[in-house]
Amino acid sequence: MGFARRHPARAAIAVWWLAIAMLAGAASAPRARAAEVTLGEEHEVNFNDHQAFLLTEDALRGDGVLFDIAPSGDGLTTLWTDITNQPVGIVSSLVGNLPRYRYEVQVVSVGGSRSKIIVNVRGQNVTEAELEDYKASRKLNLFKQIDQLAQSYPPEPETPTAGGVNFALLPHEDLKGLAQRVTGNANNWQVIAHDNGLRSATDVAPFQTIWVRNGLVKQGGGSAGATGSPP
Repeated sequence: MGFARRHPARAAIAVWWLAIAMLAGAASAPRARAAEVTLGEEHEVNFNDHQAFLLTEDALRGDGVLFDIAPSGDGLTTLWTDITNQPVGIVSSLVGNLPRYRYEVQVVSVGGSRSKIIVNVRGQNVTEAELEDYKASRKLNLFKQIDQLAQSYPPEPETPTAGGVNFALLPHEDLKGLAQRVTGNANNWQVIAHDNGLRSATDVAPFQTIWVRNGLVKQGGGSAGATGSPP
């Protein structure tokens, strides 16, 4: 006598569980096949790459986010974090294919005193649409936090040390305004920009220190905001 005839109730239960397992496997298969998804964001700041990297670290630490720094020192990777609000199939749960995400950050110089912070969020076993909610700008409000920290983190001067005078920019002053104030000619901003490695008249940060060669500084004027003296 067959098993089904001898134990009809057990046979029905076995078939029922087999059907559930097959349905769970089918439901979890598409998620398991979607290996990894990555979404990227960029944010520019008026700081060199080293300072921008430090700002990013501080912002992540403020949120309690753990990370590892790359050997090169210009990037970091956060630890994997499980996504608990997404439905997971039984089979995926059993084999450990749970949805999770992490951030991969790199900071690159874009010239002068500006840098670009590149943040990729990498997800496993999630769809691109689901991963949108875990972008750094949404989940951590990261870029806004970096900008807020930057307000109390003045850029380090990256100007020559001889043959000129260092001037601190006045509030809302760009290179044209500085050139007019300290040299008497706003058109001298191009020479000043070149000497300081800047790309445009507005490629500056509030209260940034700008070096102006002695030959441009007008005699008997332009001393307001000076932070050094000609040699």
